[in-house]
Amino acid sequence: MSNIYESAEATLGFISSPCLTKVELRVACRGIADRDALSKPDPCVVLKMQSHGQWFEVDRTEVIRSSSSPVFSKIFLVDYYFEEVQRLRFELHDISSGNNGLRDADFLGAMECTLGQIVSQRKLTKALLKQGNTAGKSSIMVTAEELSGNDDYVELSFSARKLDDKDFFSKSDPFLEIFRINDDGTESLVHRTETVMNNLSPVWKSFKVSLNTLCSGDHDRELKCTVWDWDSNGKHDFIGEFQTTFKEMRAEQEGKQIQWECINPKYQIKKKNYRNSGTVILNHCKIIKMYSFLDYIMGGCQIQFTVAIDFTASNGDPRNSCSLHYIHPYQPNEYLKALVAVGEICQDYDSDKMFPAFGFGALIPPDFKVSHDFAVNFDEDNPECAGIQGVVEAYQNCLPKIQLYGPTNIAPIIQKVASSASEEMHTKEAMEYFILLILTDGVITDMADTREAIVHASHLPMSVIIVGVGNADFTDMQILDGDDGILRSPKGEPVLRDIVQFVPFKDFKHASPAALAKSVLAEVPNQVVDYYNAKGIKPKCMSDYESTRTFSP
Repeated sequence: MSNIYESAEATLGFISSPCLTKVELRVACRGIADRDALSKPDPCVVLKMQSHGQWFEVDRTEVIRSSSSPVFSKIFLVDYYFEEVQRLRFELHDISSGNNGLRDADFLGAMECTLGQIVSQRKLTKALLKQGNTAGKSSIMVTAEELSGNDDYVELSFSARKLDDKDFFSKSDPFLEIFRINDDGTESLVHRTETVMNNLSPVWKSFKVSLNTLCSGDHDRELKCTVWDWDSNGKHDFIGEFQTTFKEMRAEQEGKQIQWECINPKYQIKKKNYRNSGTVILNHCKIIKMYSFLDYIMGGCQIQFTVAIDFTASNGDPRNSCSLHYIHPYQPNEYLKALVAVGEICQDYDSDKMFPAFGFGALIPPDFKVSHDFAVNFDEDNPECAGIQGVVEAYQNCLPKIQLYGPTNIAPIIQKVASSASEEMHTKEAMEYFILLILTDGVITDMADTREAIVHASHLPMSVIIVGVGNADFTDMQILDGDDGILRSPKGEPVLRDIVQFVPFKDFKHASPAALAKSVLAEVPNQVVDYYNAKGIKPKCMSDYESTRTFSP
């Protein structure tokens, strides 16, 4: 069985995808043995990353002379992808004086892990293993910190008073434009308000904009605001403009009235008694903190991963080599490939590495009645398996004991996981987010109930991933993935948010399982963030969350 697991796992490599974020890694070591009674080591840590089974050096720290417990100032900057397994290797070397190269250095030990393990714990401490994987007394501590721009949003509301009238037979129809002045002097449009018709003292609707968009995170960056009189022919009449900064706007939060004279430079030159073309007032300025996926993960949020496997008769007799459930001694079937590819990612974010595994559509012992949510390990009180390897073994052991049957109903398993997610929702804390992976070979037969279950689950800390295995026509399954429209229950209630991702495995048949994992998991970080931000749930602070979890190797 390990051969199948390893062959599926081994093909997980790097593929190019947009970087979710960048992570800073800081390194320190403890307990490095002295060279001899008179000299301490000169340590240096080399960071390597695995790609297609090979280790490549990413960067290395400085050499700290004569130190058995070095804290390195060098910071490793690594691109972080939730949907990929990123294997890291930290090698500790003793660099002899006068030589910073590794050729003549002494190897003191190494530690391997995934980037997911580091960010999920925020601070990972492990023993350094010497040649032969024997643990010495020395250890390495790696600390992760998200590096990002300011992702906060600001809510702004403007009005104006006594604007110039540009129309002959009615009053002006004003709108406001805000531009960011870039470092090279160019202007970038940040926001354009709606037009308020026939009004010289308009009140524009409030709007939200990220601080990155508004001012590139620089509160002193110049902003140019322009007021126009809208004309249906597109040749809008210029009313006036003013300059400001977000720092100036922010003073509104302190109770100060912030307003600007709207100036038309041509009138200022031509008219002796010209004062202004009206006044623009900032009615409201509020900074809205936006938390990222890593904020929640580093705050202790666990990904609770559950798998559900289709055991309907349409898969074919598992004893037949044509069956989708056929267990080849060396080549994993599509169910195993999909399970390992996705599970390998999720397991790094679950501290106990225990994963519930369920089956549906089979006749199960002892009375051989059909079940759509039975434990694959046949322990209904404890359906959890030890690691992805445990899920794979339970799946294999289960096949000879059941009779494949039908129909293909997935609503019961969605409801089962939703029940656990509902309990978590009532805690009003960001501690557990549930991911349900459903592996099925055909279009489901309880579509109405499934739609109802998904709409209900969209209110919970939960996402559903469906992988279509085999060559069936999965066109009807696309209705569950809200990318092309809004999924509704049979009663017409829309999903609160898009929580379903459906992918046919045949689209990835000739690609690395990493490509499948990336496709099905790429939306998860945003789904996690959307849920907690919409609920107004902040990540738990590390002071609230004791990082004393023991992670399985």
